[in-house]
Amino acid sequence: MNPIKAIALLSGGLDSTLAVRLVLDQGIEVIAINFVTPFCTCTAKGKNCASCHTAASQLGVELVRKSLVEEYFKIIEHPKFGYGRGINPCIDCRILKLKKAAELMKERGAQFLITGEVVGQRPMSQKLLTLLKIEKEAGLEGLVLRPLSAKVLPETIPEKKGWVDRSKLLGITGRSRKPQIQLAEEKNIVDYPCPAGGCMLTQPEFAVKVRDLIEHHIPLNSNDIALIKIGRHFRISKHAKLVVGKNDSENKTILSLVKTDDLLILTDNVPGPAGLLRGKFGSEEIQKALKLIAYYVHKTDSKEVPFVLKYNDRDKQEKALATAFEREILESYRIK
Repeated sequence: MNPIKAIALLSGGLDSTLAVRLVLDQGIEVIAINFVTPFCTCTAKGKNCASCHTAASQLGVELVRKSLVEEYFKIIEHPKFGYGRGINPCIDCRILKLKKAAELMKERGAQFLITGEVVGQRPMSQKLLTLLKIEKEAGLEGLVLRPLSAKVLPETIPEKKGWVDRSKLLGITGRSRKPQIQLAEEKNIVDYPCPAGGCMLTQPEFAVKVRDLIEHHIPLNSNDIALIKIGRHFRISKHAKLVVGKNDSENKTILSLVKTDDLLILTDNVPGPAGLLRGKFGSEEIQKALKLIAYYVHKTDSKEVPFVLKYNDRDKQEKALATAFEREILESYRIK
């Protein structure tokens, strides 16, 4: 008989790491899979989502990384099960990840999946009935083992078949991390950078910018998502949007994200932010953009701020002057 093998969804956070540890302790071979999305907030201690490598190394398991970008954008735009408090399609997200993990399960000849989910920990996707609905929608009924909460969930196929000893699994529920932190000490698991994990789509300020793109029928793409992670954002018109840098680092990022049809607006020989105008725009939208950017330029002897406008591939340039909008007018354009 072939040895029992499982695929584990490993974020690099505490819960998924502990879940893998509990199954490894039962002599089962585990292969970890980590999904790369543009929205991970697992950046504590200067690290990023690659913290899953640290966890896999500690656990001594193989790590497979899969990118979820275009498919992920689609479920954000049209989630079957709706959004959480932000614009987070948590249920659809989880179904997608389970389906992708199931592909690896079939490819590697594994018998079941492991996740670090805890009943009641997350309000949208980790209620008991929701967890069961998610695995059903993914076509994986009974094949998803959640070691941290197994004793408060229905018995899974791995438990029924005796591949996993249910008595050695846990029954953790709720949002407290105290049981997990204590278990981590017992299992000598250290350097976990994001005990609770996180997703930028749950953050109100970020979510409103994503929602603005969707409401204006702009297909989500990596460039726009990178852009909304920085700067001040203004909806100039139904079809045009302005992004203004907050510092030198953001100005450089804006320069790196300019597309052919964008208008790059820079101050001319005076310190000031970079501005990027994107969408369909004419002279009216350009004037609004100049006035918005002028608000953030350090005051000079003249009320008018000099600008350089760089079109398309930046070969075409124009110069312009503009006075700043009043704060009240500026705020009426801000995406918030």
